[in-house]
Amino acid sequence: MTDTIFALSSGAPPAAIGVVRVSGPRARDAMLALAGRVPAPRRAALGRLRDRQGAVIDEALVLWLPGPGTETGEDTVELQCHGGRAVIAAVETALAALPGLRRAKPGEFTRRAFINGKIDLAEAEGLADLLEAETELQRLSAMAMAGGAFSREVEGWREELLSLSAAVEAVLDFADEDDVATLPADFALKVANLSSAIKSWLDRPRAELLKEGFRVVIAGPPNAGKSTLFNCLVEAEAAIATPIAGTTRDVLTRPVAIAGVPFLFADTAGLHDTVDDVVEAIGIERALEALDRADLVLWLGPEGTGPAGAWEVEAQTDRVGHISKLAPRHRISARTGDGIEELRADLVETASAALPRPGEAALNERQHDLLGDARAALVQAAEQNDPLLMAESLRVARVAFDTLLGRTATEDLLDTLFGRFCIGK
Repeated sequence: MTDTIFALSSGAPPAAIGVVRVSGPRARDAMLALAGRVPAPRRAALGRLRDRQGAVIDEALVLWLPGPGTETGEDTVELQCHGGRAVIAAVETALAALPGLRRAKPGEFTRRAFINGKIDLAEAEGLADLLEAETELQRLSAMAMAGGAFSREVEGWREELLSLSAAVEAVLDFADEDDVATLPADFALKVANLSSAIKSWLDRPRAELLKEGFRVVIAGPPNAGKSTLFNCLVEAEAAIATPIAGTTRDVLTRPVAIAGVPFLFADTAGLHDTVDDVVEAIGIERALEALDRADLVLWLGPEGTGPAGAWEVEAQTDRVGHISKLAPRHRISARTGDGIEELRADLVETASAALPRPGEAALNERQHDLLGDARAALVQAAEQNDPLLMAESLRVARVAFDTLLGRTATEDLLDTLFGRFCIGK
């Protein structure tokens, strides 16, 4: 934190503009060294950037942003240069030559914002997800988390928890007095309401489903049209589709966004009982494993023989002798396109119902586990008759809330999180 760091914060060159950001105690000195002056705070000014020998590097817009009212909470400088590779390289070389300055590590600007109290850990996790978002649903969910929607909920729960703890502590304080204090009449109701509010978040769809995509596995016997349908849904010749049985030997996956909804489609080996080929047997075993992990199975085999809950799909309707079904959910031909749009629309509607709603913050595994710990502690507190044990349960819940927001974060956790960020963020 005593170092001053710098990095290119805009896209990789060449680009129209390259924004180089400097943060730390020597940011002002860096601007003075390169631009020769420091403009008024938060006012963009045109300046000529020079190296140590006085040679002009570029004409740029320069901004001086004194801390703590900045994104990192530190003195910050922005140099908005032309975005050519040589220009950016020259600016970075000039900055690296200044005493006390060094290149930033991945996520270091955001890490400083966290350390300086500008954001909490949940917001930082949301920002990391926002940088990795590839679909509209992912972006909206990450924006909600990065914007503090979940953090505000946790802060509110924490305030309620402190009030409950104070009531228990009052009972403990008067335990040796003649006038024995009692818990408020609505104490149990408040604990139950808090526990219920937390459960509503625990019951939400998880962030992993949103990030990895709604997993749809296409399954059935050999030559049922699985690979052709897979290629049609992912809109690419990703799988080899031939009339030869057993062409697909492994599970082939491809992430795709349809109408802004993330999917992970999987093509599998044909399922049948008589297998003499060792490689094909391994492929079938992996296909069965994929079925177990699926959020939805499109079953192209004989009606009623697929996994429970699978959608019956009558495929290859353009082909004489295809597997016909009495009551399939969809009848399709991946070759002609018949029924494909209806299948896609049905998939989008089903996946949308299983994924977090647009703009709704979703919990990752760490957050879900900690929130589960907090609720379990509240349930335990409600079952206690001894005020001392009740107070301890409430303390455990409070620690879980503090860990959620990063007030008790470990270095390993921070390294893992901020390592997800790119350099310059």
